[in-house]
Formats: sequence, structure tokens, C-alpha cells
Amino acid sequence: MTALLPSAFRVLTCDGYLLFLTRFIRLFAYGSLSVVLVFYLIGLGLNASQTGLLLTLTLVGDTVISLYLTTRADRMGRRRILIVGAILMAAAGLAFACTHNLVLLIIAGTMGVISPSGNEVGPFLSIEQAALSHVIPDRSRTEVFAWSTLAGSVAAALGALFAGMITRVLEKSTLTPVGMYRVVVIFYAVIGALLAILFLRLSSAAEVRSPEEASAFPGTVKSFFGVGRSHRVVVKLSSLFALDSFAGGFVVQSFAAYWFYLRFGVNPATLGVIFFWANIFAGISALLAARLAARWGLINTMVVTHLPSNILLILVPLVPNLWLAIIVLLVRFSISQMDVPTRQSYIMAVVSKEERSAAAGITGVARTTGAAISPLFVGFMFAQPSWINVPFFIAGTLKILYDLLLYREFVAVQPPEEQ
Repeated sequence: MTALLPSAFRVLTCDGYLLFLTRFIRLFAYGSLSVVLVFYLIGLGLNASQTGLLLTLTLVGDTVISLYLTTRADRMGRRRILIVGAILMAAAGLAFACTHNLVLLIIAGTMGVISPSGNEVGPFLSIEQAALSHVIPDRSRTEVFAWSTLAGSVAAALGALFAGMITRVLEKSTLTPVGMYRVVVIFYAVIGALLAILFLRLSSAAEVRSPEEASAFPGTVKSFFGVGRSHRVVVKLSSLFALDSFAGGFVVQSFAAYWFYLRFGVNPATLGVIFFWANIFAGISALLAARLAARWGLINTMVVTHLPSNILLILVPLVPNLWLAIIVLLVRFSISQMDVPTRQSYIMAVVSKEERSAAAGITGVARTTGAAISPLFVGFMFAQPSWINVPFFIAGTLKILYDLLLYREFVAVQPPEEQ
């Protein structure tokens, strides 16, 4: 039976399978929330500018909390930090479901874990990657991360589909539109509580294995953030990833869904189907990325697959009708995420083993920081009908710039398995 499994799963331990399961459940919740979040907030009485401000501050809060937790995970315990993150996710979902006050929503968003994009936020992914990298061979790392990306994409796709279906079903009930969307928000909170329970089952094998690794940091300012020897690489990568995410923040899934509504009048149920297939295509492409990386190298794969997707992103608002816009979007998604497992694997490869949680956390926070700023501008653009296409142009252009800079800076920095 084991021989029938892909090679990536043959190297996984029980903890590895558990981390795959928690990632799947978490991304399902993220995907479902992203489809209805903007609709829900506007239904509560917020305008587009206030919604953009709230989403920006939400991501800022995620950034600060994630930076603190991930840079201390190896010393405080990875399982413990994952449980804390799950509790913050549940608390944020519950708070969003219980109030329509902008100030309270901002407090809940900044202190909790909310994903407006359908993508990873919080401390989870960084710690999971570090734990997985500890227990699998270097040559299997990219493939394992590719399957993890696929699992997350499928989960986010199913979550988006679920959100669309549940709102369609609830339309026949006596619930108001806000009430329908609130059901999805409450579901998000329940998933956070379930994750906390599942993380309790992680074994000690998920932790840093030796006292020497856990205390390998000299007492410097650099080590305050959990990195010492790898700080130069981490700073460069973080800067570039922040640029990429700042660009991506202009077209986060919540706003992209709302753009389809403004431009073509698409309802949430149909949006759920669109983003279901978008995430499915994105996830499948991750497996191809692992094969390409084995031939071309991690950096080459990241750049070569990312550039065409950014050109397609610019084309989305230029097409004249809904069906062409959907096709361009789906083609774009089919290649846009191929840099995800290769990027994650590259970080784990070029930093010291005892600094993996911190490096993944810092680069992840850099991405969240970049993405946190953009929605503020998008909110103002969406408030002006003539500006609703501009975010796509800004995002595509900046992402192309990121690809060129990444290649220039790191094409010569090879991970151990490529040397």
C-alpha cells in the first residue's frame, strides 16, 4: 500500500500527516471566509474605504503577532505556538460575528488571525515548514512542500465553493444577506477551535531536536529575531517578498471577488465556483513546480513561472466580457502559484537548520506586511468606479519587477542539493 503513495508521502511521519491535515482544514476556513468577507463587512454598514482600512489593519496585526510568535517558536515550543495561533483565529472569527462596530472589528482583526485573501496568515505555515524540514531529506523537501501547497490550494478551493453553496442554500431561509455571511464567519471561528485541539496531538518530534540547536543563537540584536548566521540572506529575501506581497495585496481574493461583482454583477455563489477552480489549478501547478525545480533549480523555476502569470494579471481587466475574464484568471492561477513550494523550499535550504522557524517567520511576516498596506489603497480605488481596474495594473507591474530583482540577487546562491 505504501508503494502506491507518491514519494513525498513515504517520507512523512505521523506528525507530518497531522500537519498536512491541519493545513487542509485551516485553508478550507480561509478560502470560505475570503469569498464573503468584503460582502459581510459592507453589509454591516462599512463603506469600501473603511473595509480597506480594516483589512489593512487586520493584516498589520497578523504581522506583529506572527513575528513575535514565529521568532520564538523554537525556544518556546512549536506545538505551543501553533495552539496559541489557533486560539487567536477562533477568537477573531467569534468577534467578527458578534459586532458591527468598526473600532471593535479593528481591535479583533489586529489582535486575532483573519485571512481576507484566502491565503496563509498567522504563525502556522512558518512553524510547519520548519518542523517538516527537520524530519525529511533535503531532496524530498521541495516535493513535500509542493504537495502541501496542493493540499492548501484544494482546501481553499473547496472552502470558496462551500461559502458560495451555503449562501445559495441560505437564500431560501429567512436570514438576511448579512446573516447568511455571518454563518460562514462563525464557521471560521469553529475551525480555529478545532485546530487548537488537533495541534495538541503533535509529538515532541515536531520540536527542535537538541538543546544545542535551540540555544544556538548568540546574544545579539540579530538573534532577538531568531536569526544570526543567516541574517543577510533573510533580510534580502524578506525585502523582495514584501514587494511581491505588496503587489499581490492589490488583488487579494476578497477584493478580486468584489471586482467581479462590480464589473460583471457576479453573485457570491458564482464567485465561489470561480475561485474553487482557480485554487484547484493553482494547487495542481505546484506539483509541476517540484519537477521543474529538479531540472532548472529553485530560483529559475520561481522566476520563469511567475513572469507569465503577472502578464496575465494585467490582462484580466482588459478583456471585454465575463467569460474571457474568467478564462484569463484561471490560466493565470494555473501558473501563478508555482513559485510557492519552490520559494518555501529555498528559504529552508539556504538558512541554518536552527534558524528555520525564525527565517520562515520573518520572510512570512515580510509578505504579510507588504500585503497589509495594499488594501488601504484598493479601498479608495474601489470607491471610484473609474479606478476599479487600476489595482490589476499596479499588481502585475510590481510583480514583474520583483521577479527581475529576485533573479539578479539570488541566481548564484544555490541550495545544497543543487551544488
